[in-house]
Amino acid sequence: MENRIVEAMNRQINAELWSAYLYLSMSLDAESKGMKGVANWMFVQWLEEQDHARILQLFMLSVDAKVELMPIDGVPTSWESVLEMFRGTLLHEIEVSSMIHQLMRMAVSVSDYATVSRLQWFIDEQVEEENSARDIVNMLEMVEGDSTGLFKIDCMLYKRKYEKAAPLL
Repeated sequence: MENRIVEAMNRQINAELWSAYLYLSMSLDAESKGMKGVANWMFVQWLEEQDHARILQLFMLSVDAKVELMPIDGVPTSWESVLEMFRGTLLHEIEVSSMIHQLMRMAVSVSDYATVSRLQWFIDEQVEEENSARDIVNMLEMVEGDSTGLFKIDCMLYKRKYEKAAPLL
């Protein structure tokens, strides 16, 4: 694996760990405000982001590339509303998709097909991540100002269950 790919993959690991930290912060903020469903959804997201970092770490180790952990920058700790939280989630996932696409372009440009293969899973995963966040934003926008609607969405989000990411099975 070329040095610049190794460096970019290490930055992506850091971004995935930062994402995990962000979702844990969102979960704690929602929990503190009595939004147990939102807290659950974000907690599951925290677990998934850790899986994403681990998938990249294991892949790098399998191709004899050095994993170098970097400091994790701080994250926000509170949001004005659930809608603001999920709008932030959607924007964040769009940004992560962009980072994965850049990694893919880099891997393709040097014919690193093993990395291309692993990154394809992440591209597919990001489509799901963005779609899920977008769906929740749309639902929250429909019920904006309606506490009963927000309550129902919170109950729905409480049902989300963690499933280990496929590459880790």
